[in-house]
Amino acid sequence: MAAIARWCVRHRLVAVLLWLLAFGGTAAAAGIAGSAFSNNYEVPGTESGKANALLREGFHGQGGDTDTIVWRAPDHQTARTPAVEQRMSQALDAIAELPGVGSVAGPYGSGPESAAQISPDGRTAYAVVTFDEQADSVPKAQAQAVVDAARNDRTQQDGLQVELGGRAIGLTEAPTAHLAEVIGVAVAALVLFLAFGSLAASLLPIATALVSVGTAYFGITLLGHAMPVADFAPMLGTLVGLGVGIDYALFIVTRHRKGLKRGLPVEEAAASAVATTGRAVVFAGATVCIALLGMLVLRLNFLNGVAIAASLTVVLTVAASVTLLPALLSWIGMRALSRRERRKLAAEGPQPEPPTGFAARWSAFVERHPKLLGVAAAAVMLVLALPTFALHLGTSDQGNNPATSTTRKAYDMLADGFGPGVNGPLTVVARLDGAGDRIAVDRLSEALRTTEGVSSAGPAVFNRSGDTAILTVVPDSAPQSRATSELVGTLRENVIPRAGHGNSMDVHVGGVTAGYDDFADVIIGKLPLFVGVVIALGCVLLLLAFRSIGIPLKAAAMNIAAVASSFGVVVAVFQWGWGSELLGLGSAGPIEPFLPVIMVSVLFGLSMDYQVFLVSRMYEEWLETGDNQRAVRVGLAETSRVINSAAVIMISVFLAFVLSGDRIIAMFGIALAAAVALDAFVLRTLLVPALMHMLGGANWWLPAWLDRRLPKISIEPPECRAPATLPMQRTGADTATSEDGAEPATASR
Repeated sequence: MAAIARWCVRHRLVAVLLWLLAFGGTAAAAGIAGSAFSNNYEVPGTESGKANALLREGFHGQGGDTDTIVWRAPDHQTARTPAVEQRMSQALDAIAELPGVGSVAGPYGSGPESAAQISPDGRTAYAVVTFDEQADSVPKAQAQAVVDAARNDRTQQDGLQVELGGRAIGLTEAPTAHLAEVIGVAVAALVLFLAFGSLAASLLPIATALVSVGTAYFGITLLGHAMPVADFAPMLGTLVGLGVGIDYALFIVTRHRKGLKRGLPVEEAAASAVATTGRAVVFAGATVCIALLGMLVLRLNFLNGVAIAASLTVVLTVAASVTLLPALLSWIGMRALSRRERRKLAAEGPQPEPPTGFAARWSAFVERHPKLLGVAAAAVMLVLALPTFALHLGTSDQGNNPATSTTRKAYDMLADGFGPGVNGPLTVVARLDGAGDRIAVDRLSEALRTTEGVSSAGPAVFNRSGDTAILTVVPDSAPQSRATSELVGTLRENVIPRAGHGNSMDVHVGGVTAGYDDFADVIIGKLPLFVGVVIALGCVLLLLAFRSIGIPLKAAAMNIAAVASSFGVVVAVFQWGWGSELLGLGSAGPIEPFLPVIMVSVLFGLSMDYQVFLVSRMYEEWLETGDNQRAVRVGLAETSRVINSAAVIMISVFLAFVLSGDRIIAMFGIALAAAVALDAFVLRTLLVPALMHMLGGANWWLPAWLDRRLPKISIEPPECRAPATLPMQRTGADTATSEDGAEPATASR
């Protein structure tokens, strides 16, 4: 690692240009290739997957995205009032002529289907717009043209309300400016400046993270052409990359500044920082990637792309931290220190920097009261984790969008006029084999109409060859309701088997709710295996690094606690709706089915970062002194300040993404911010050291036979340092406490 750092320092211009070339090259390539993201949650082999397969085979050319235009007539008028009908008919005719629009089915036709598109009270009506492509492939300009044509000056006259809904229409509400990233980076820069007192030093972690994350962002866009990648993957990668990238650079710059204060030349200080803390950064990054790539064991194409995309971002941030950052550090030279620090160094020469102030006093306080503080920390984590037991995975649709959005208004208007189930109808698809199956389909249609929980069931629609039929079922409940999920189960387990008894037709239930339920069931079924793999791999890495049985087990328990408590916060905000409307996150609703897997991966990785940086310093002190009390005290005192600074930066970045306008990204942001806050301020600086004080030397126990067989690795090699002057645990031999609370006793090594 030191050799890499020295090369980058001596060839700093080349190192910087190589990174800028990589950034510019991927940006240009992504701009030329365009995006090709996919949000296909379909899992082959599930009921909804089979229904979609039958639908594609039997009804060719019906794969375009369907969106809705909803309008409500003013008071004392109806949708059939001549003025309203004329205005909307003209708008629908204009929309039908727009490029990219395949068809428009309005309520003013002569068939029974048209009459059903006007609400029973006559005031609300809707039209169905079918695009030529799926929503992922519909250009935003085409969707915006439909919005503009529907909501023109003429249709908005005299109190006529026109709103639009659907996935393609949702593209027009996606935020265009990267406000979240700008705010997160600005707050991080402020925290860094307050921590370092040097503008040059505070800007380097920002620059390093921006270059690496930017390269990863465009790389993920290119990755979408090679494999299925969710459209939120670039934003998720940016969120994680900015957090860990700035933090990793912060750790290295902090070690570099310590080297300068000890009198090392700039090149040697940078090389030493990369050779010590840089190795811990590589190790921490590896744990994050392992946790993310653990999603591959689920064998779900949708999550494979997310795992690889996020891992790519972490790999590039680590690479930039150990190559680009030392080159930039050599460029600013001694300006990595503040003016006051440079003057003091010139006047007094190198001086040891023992931990003082709040960090030292807190470390001593934890040592004196480990049981009390440990119980308090555990109670906080337990209370916050309680809502996790109410976690409901399901559809989060446009009914959860902010109340001011047109998609939310269209959703509410449809629910008010036609019932909540019209926003998420179920699709029953049947493969037929003979005339007898046609009779069975009619019997099935009647059975569906009389099923409890079904608002309406349309007649069977057959394809041209007559071997496939579709029945549309509108539930009484909303798509995201538990009652709708229960209805799906009732149809599959009771209604369809009874109606299909004695015939050969093959029937499956699909639709948005059914697809999400199947996806959630698959994830829940595989979640124990996934969590077990991630925990096992993380424990193996920590076992090799710290040669202890207790350290990995405590880390696993702490990581699970952080995940459970952060999910409790997510459930309270998004599922129970505590403050969600106030924060502009829309109304309460279920949690996305894929969120637990992705969040477990990311949170385990981030939690392991702080574990590595905290325990590596404790382990170093333990190897030097063999005194567990001192090792825990010194490790906490020397690392808590930088860990807390890193946590504040990461929390700021994550919370800024709540402003992204995307509900899924906001879920990630709040979950990650909560997890990091609890991990840094409750677990790593309170519960972990309290437990380690109580366990004593058992923290570092490892069977001799296992010790001989394990390969020896070193995360952060010790550097030469002056003996630390730290507050000691109060004993009869301790010196008196000074007026500022510090206990000036020293310990020889």
